[in-house]
Amino acid sequence: MSPLPLPVRVAAGLVATAVEQARELPRLVVEFPVTAVSQALQVSMRMQQRVTDLAIKGDRALSVLRPVEERPGWATFDDEDEEPPARNGAVPAQVDVDEVPEPEPAADPEPAPTGPNVLPEYGTLTIPQLRGRLRHLSVDDLRALLAWETTHEDRPPYVTMLSNRITTSRRRDPSLRGHHPIQQRVTLRPSASEDAT
Repeated sequence: MSPLPLPVRVAAGLVATAVEQARELPRLVVEFPVTAVSQALQVSMRMQQRVTDLAIKGDRALSVLRPVEERPGWATFDDEDEEPPARNGAVPAQVDVDEVPEPEPAADPEPAPTGPNVLPEYGTLTIPQLRGRLRHLSVDDLRALLAWETTHEDRPPYVTMLSNRITTSRRRDPSLRGHHPIQQRVTLRPSASEDAT
């Protein structure tokens, strides 16, 4: 059998390629939005990189014409200010540092507790911080925290979290169930002998 002429074979190849492309069309239609967004982001990133490169080259070129500041104006700190700011419109007095007597060291008073004895820093704790510490407290300690919270701050999220933690601790330790002021509801099922009567 003699081979077909080249133009016929090329035409058959084009038809086979068109059929393959038609079969791939549903998949390509679904992938097209993702591909388009991806290519747009790539072009955007390349543009940003090109602009940044140009800015760096521009800075290098301009640095020859403009000397670099030893200490830029934006690089100051509060404690480096020459003069303290005036308060209430008063002009700050010029005082010689050698003439100012050093203050007497004051006795450090102990910080006042902001919570119950169980957890003295309780009043300053955030919900996540408190949640982490509740796991290590007993039910009595949790009750003390709840009593302190309801008499002092009475913040609903804290009250709810403490109440839930007390309930959870009780469920885990059956010996503590009778100590809760809320009565448990017990439903008794009638026995089979009572049903028959």
